[in-house]
Amino acid sequence: MNKKRQLVAGLLIWLSVQVSAQENQSGDVLIKNAQVITITNGTLDNTDVLVKNGIIAEIGTNLKASKNTKTVDASGQFLMPGIIDAHSHLALEIINEASSPITAEVQMRDVIDPYDISIYRALAGGTTISHAMHGSANVIGGQNVTLKHRYGTHDPDRLIMKEAPRTIKFALGENPTRVHGIGKNLQPRSRMGVEAVIRNGFEEALQYKSAWEKWNKEKQKKDITTAPPKYNTRLQTLVDILDGKIIIHCHSYRADEIYMLIQVCQEYGIDKIVFSHVNEGFKVAPELAKYTMGASVFSDWWAYKFEVYYSTAYNAAILTKNGVVTSINSDSDELIRHLYHEAAKTQRYGGLTDEEALSLITINPAKQLGIDKYVGSIEIGKQADLVLFDKHPLSIYAIPQMTWVDGVKYFDRNTDQADQRLKINLKRSLDPYRISSGTHNCMQDAQALFTENHHH
Repeated sequence: MNKKRQLVAGLLIWLSVQVSAQENQSGDVLIKNAQVITITNGTLDNTDVLVKNGIIAEIGTNLKASKNTKTVDASGQFLMPGIIDAHSHLALEIINEASSPITAEVQMRDVIDPYDISIYRALAGGTTISHAMHGSANVIGGQNVTLKHRYGTHDPDRLIMKEAPRTIKFALGENPTRVHGIGKNLQPRSRMGVEAVIRNGFEEALQYKSAWEKWNKEKQKKDITTAPPKYNTRLQTLVDILDGKIIIHCHSYRADEIYMLIQVCQEYGIDKIVFSHVNEGFKVAPELAKYTMGASVFSDWWAYKFEVYYSTAYNAAILTKNGVVTSINSDSDELIRHLYHEAAKTQRYGGLTDEEALSLITINPAKQLGIDKYVGSIEIGKQADLVLFDKHPLSIYAIPQMTWVDGVKYFDRNTDQADQRLKINLKRSLDPYRISSGTHNCMQDAQALFTENHHH
């Protein structure tokens, strides 16, 4: 009996070591004879890309690799950087801490679900990185997290892109005014109230910062008698925003509100801000180009509520032509699978070039997330997040064939199984609440406040 136990224990230890080794791997691969869409240095015909230890090591022709390196013949196919989604709620469940207009202390990195099948489906659409965000119930919501789609791990920490800077969610307009104003009779009840909440938060943070600076000077004295200020995670996060340590990603629709927040940020010396959705961004394109890190837009979603009644499918193209760093996002676990189609719409609406269109889902979102040194283009020294298409990715007929993250192949159309879940079996009947839950969106778990039957 003891021998059996020892054998089982030994087997479990071996399995855990194997899983750990797999989870921490960085890949080696040689992709040969592809049409390489670098994004930043043009398209290279019949070109090889050599990946060593998860990093792009060489780009050229007739490249050689060691015997142990896997080789992929990509003749007639198109290799591009992994697609990046700058606005997502992938691998998250309850995303709105709707208890206060400011909840900067909560962090999405603490509630990542590595088992979410949508991660695998995103990989099947060539998406290798997503920005997992707090919802838009709050004027200043929680801190977001940038995820690498290393699907198959049981460790949520493995999905976090360690190089990515901190980001936080802001929201303007109807979402916070309904949740707090109508829902609870708290500020903000109006669009002016949203601005007031932001200003009051920043002012309180400046007082908090000043109190700590004063105490840190006093504690140098030998005979100090004062106690330190009470530490406050919410206020410290706002201080970090004011100090340029955190990038703001702000849910926004209307031009007047976008311009308002640009002015508030200018007043407080903040230049690390990206506007999300930005449906009326084309009206303030020069200001977005001059004062912000860019705009992350929908390709053609609008009129789903009153404040977003007015927009245009030419938005992304107008912003791009005005020098705004522009990306196209999904805000959807379904749409994240075909962002290359969303990018292609800018050729129909705005006539963008191939590289301009593909920049909207690669290097531009990388810039907005502060990770363009590492990903977003095929360049020597960058992380090998890559996707191989059978046809040009802007063709409606294009289908992703393989997707790599850090040089490790996480999706292969040829070996794709009927069910790739880590936990729930495909044949198991769904629970009723799962059937009706729908896809993730910014107002998940606060939706009741938007129904006509809601009473307050």
